[in-house]
Amino acid sequence: MASILPIAQAVIEMAVGGKAATQLYQDERRFDVRIRYRKDFRDSREKIEGLMVPTQDGNKIPISEIATIKTLTGPAFIYRDNNTRHIAVKFSVRERDLGSTIAEAQQKVVDAVKLPKGYYTTWNGEFENQIRATNTLSHVVPLCLLAIFLILFVTYGNVKDAILTILNVPFALIGGILALHITGINFSISAGIGFIALFGVCIQNGVILISVFRKNLEAHLPLRKAIYNGVVSRVRPVVMTALMAAIGLMPAAVSTGIGSETQKPLAVVVIGGLVTSTILTLLILPIIYSLVHQFTHKRENMKLLHKIGATS
Repeated sequence: MASILPIAQAVIEMAVGGKAATQLYQDERRFDVRIRYRKDFRDSREKIEGLMVPTQDGNKIPISEIATIKTLTGPAFIYRDNNTRHIAVKFSVRERDLGSTIAEAQQKVVDAVKLPKGYYTTWNGEFENQIRATNTLSHVVPLCLLAIFLILFVTYGNVKDAILTILNVPFALIGGILALHITGINFSISAGIGFIALFGVCIQNGVILISVFRKNLEAHLPLRKAIYNGVVSRVRPVVMTALMAAIGLMPAAVSTGIGSETQKPLAVVVIGGLVTSTILTLLILPIIYSLVHQFTHKRENMKLLHKIGATS
């Protein structure tokens, strides 16, 4: 029986899948010439069971006498990679964020699928790319904020104004998150990059305002007037900066064609963040700057009084 099995396998291979009998040469090109049974000899289980297999004594027996033919659902292709066989099960995510969908799918697979010994599962594709990008962003974003803080500290010469400038970042985050919620777009790496782009614009607006506040105060203007004149004089550059970026990204934000799933989240986040960042920077930042300046000025006066009292 063992000696006839390879012959039976060769018959099935040639009858169903076809086997190269010779090769055809056309100039430098080479083609296999395959032979296979006609379709009406192999289009059902009964006909495959009736395929005749030659034996060593010259007789022929049907495959049904030495094998059981069954119809099973299995993979169309089994691939090999790193000396192991693997089967790909593919699916797409619609109307949900990729991270929570994969987490739920992983939990359901763990609960419902019990793999035999020697089998294991891996999750690859876009999800794997997102994990790598998320890990990269988790290191890049803090480093960027730290670098921005150091540059602002060198520019202003004090920690207070540097922190006040970075406080513009939440103003942009509010608009970006609201824009994603209103449009129904899930958070993705593209949206995360949009938030990083927002950081630069909103911090630039903060630098514009705080620099003019400091300049007016150095000119010995009263605090209220220094802030009011600064806001009035910087409304145009702040609004024009935001308007230019928003108009430039508007086509990407309303696009629906091929590739829009990548560029649309970034554009929506930037436009939404620019709206709230511009409004809150012009309205809230001057108030915060005034309160912080009054508080620090009061503390300096109290320290000066204590020092005068101590010396007297």
